[in-house]
Amino acid sequence: MKNQALVSSALAAALAMGLVAQAQAADSAKEKCYGVAKAGQNDCATAAHSCAGQSKADKDATEWKYVAKGSCEKEGGSTKAPAKK
Repeated sequence: MKNQALVSSALAAALAMGLVAQAQAADSAKEKCYGVAKAGQNDCATAAHSCAGQSKADKDATEWKYVAKGSCEKEGGSTKAPAKK
């Protein structure tokens, strides 16, 4: 019984590591883009709120979302965070 649990744990860990590697590879093809997120479609928290999906206005300069690397400026955004006030 203990051996089965050990094997199951090892298999779960191996699968998780594969998923993490896959996510990291996908993230390297993306970049943070400020000022392009639509209301409720931001990817992370800001000083105004604590979670993704809570932006209140379209294209708020302080909100960001991940976009394909190299496409941010084409979408009218910036890869640099706005200066803090």
